Amino acid sequence: MAKRSLFALGSQFVGHVLPGILRPMRALWNEIIGFVFLALALWALPSGWRRIQELQDGSGSLAWVVINAVFVFIMLSFGISSFRRARKISRS
Repeated sequence: MAKRSLFALGSQFVGHVLPGILRPMRALWNEIIGFVFLALALWALPSGWRRIQELQDGSGSLAWVVINAVFVFIMLSFGISSFRRARKISRS
């Protein structure tokens, strides 16, 4: 039986262990980022509601309501896609 070098054994160990560590870390990262995006979307909702109330009172601007709605939509879509990506990673 030929002796293997310590470097060869170490690289073989890393080759087997590293994918098992990185996959859950990537899924966790995507879940954390998804949470942040969803929190940003929820944080903007009260402001959007106030802007809609101001618009109904006649003192608001439709542009601010549209900007707020676009922001909430983008943050929600990023958050949902990040959670879906995390689920895809954990299932593979």
